[in-house]
Amino acid sequence: MTTEGEKTTATAAPAGSARRTVTRAVVGRLSWGLADQAASSLSNFAVGVYVARSLGLTAFGVFSLAWVTYGVVLSVSRGLATDPLVVRFSGVPDASWRGAVARSSGTALGVGAVIGAGCLAAGPVLGSSVGPAFGCLGVVLPGLLLQDAWRYSFFAAGAGRKAFVNDVVWGVALVPAMVVAARVGSVAAFVLAWGGSAAVAALYGCFQSGIRPRLTGAREWVRDHHDLGYRYLVENTSVSGASQLRAYGLGAIVGVGAVGVIRGSELLLGPFLAVLMGLTLVTVAEAARMLRQAPHRLGRFCLLLGGGQAVAALLWGAVLLLMPDRAGELVLGDVWPGASELIVPATLSVAGAGLGSGAAAGLRALGAARLSLRCQLFASACYAGGGIGGAAVGGTIGSAWGVATASACGSAVWWLQLRSALRERHRTPLREERTP
Repeated sequence: MTTEGEKTTATAAPAGSARRTVTRAVVGRLSWGLADQAASSLSNFAVGVYVARSLGLTAFGVFSLAWVTYGVVLSVSRGLATDPLVVRFSGVPDASWRGAVARSSGTALGVGAVIGAGCLAAGPVLGSSVGPAFGCLGVVLPGLLLQDAWRYSFFAAGAGRKAFVNDVVWGVALVPAMVVAARVGSVAAFVLAWGGSAAVAALYGCFQSGIRPRLTGAREWVRDHHDLGYRYLVENTSVSGASQLRAYGLGAIVGVGAVGVIRGSELLLGPFLAVLMGLTLVTVAEAARMLRQAPHRLGRFCLLLGGGQAVAALLWGAVLLLMPDRAGELVLGDVWPGASELIVPATLSVAGAGLGSGAAAGLRALGAARLSLRCQLFASACYAGGGIGGAAVGGTIGSAWGVATASACGSAVWWLQLRSALRERHRTPLREERTP
């Protein structure tokens, strides 16, 4: 005869086992996400260091302007194509996922083709120093955006290993491409090498997934997900647009070399900046799963996520402060003296952004596009204002401290809005239960 206590134990054991299984699955997917970001970080860091050492400060500033512009276009692609995919097609049946990925990747490819054509047209107008770099950026944009779309698609399916492999393929293709670019010795050659190797990984992504991007499905995709897509478009472009405004403003106020110094300080914090830029590949999908399976744990998940990133960034900044000048010059060459002066404000900026990204993942998983848009517009306005205003007052160092202050303010707003959204979600079921 089974006692009541035995029944309780028998019931609790499977429940505990189920929780452990879910936890292991989440940790496994996050591990592949971190591995993928490590591969991406290493590639971005290697490109930045190689270009900085090969071209010198001024030419590296021109390359950085092209890099920042790519970030804006990437934000457009993610807002229209892949952010809605991650929110609405994470953990769905395979048939639904495949159909969504075909249209989403087609949308990303279309965005690259349209904006790439604009960059090609703008190249001759921008002059001999910047124009060729932007013209080459227009050529490689479709491949760059398609490669990013495959990464989002694989993480939405919980197949982070495939995203990791795809980034490794890009990294391997980068090696010979960068060697050839160094022999040519121009900014345009490095842009072509960087984007051309991404196109190799994008083509490999078609074989990995067995899916062809459907350009003809782009209009349908944008129409069906316009409620999220347009808000995410504004939200994403406000981030990258603020970064671009800061770069252009800094270049106008201080000089193009100052843009290279800022980029050099970002390279020193490269592992965490790359994680912040691409961690939504994992975190939004995982937060969406958490919301479906254990909604009461979403707030804690976001806090652990954001706090972990902030602490890691601070620890890395501490290591950078202890790095001898000889090692810094070995990495960045002529860019090191200016970049080393920005380590403290740059570290605080990344730590603040990391803390806020945890709340941002929660708001996106909740589908609270209105609230996340409000947060991002505020944070972006602070970033652009702090970066340009700081440059006007204190030059390059003033710009760095202005951005660090803006990052802290933006993070506070993100968490206040997530707290409000979670409270609203807890209240809504109660109202629905009282409704006859």
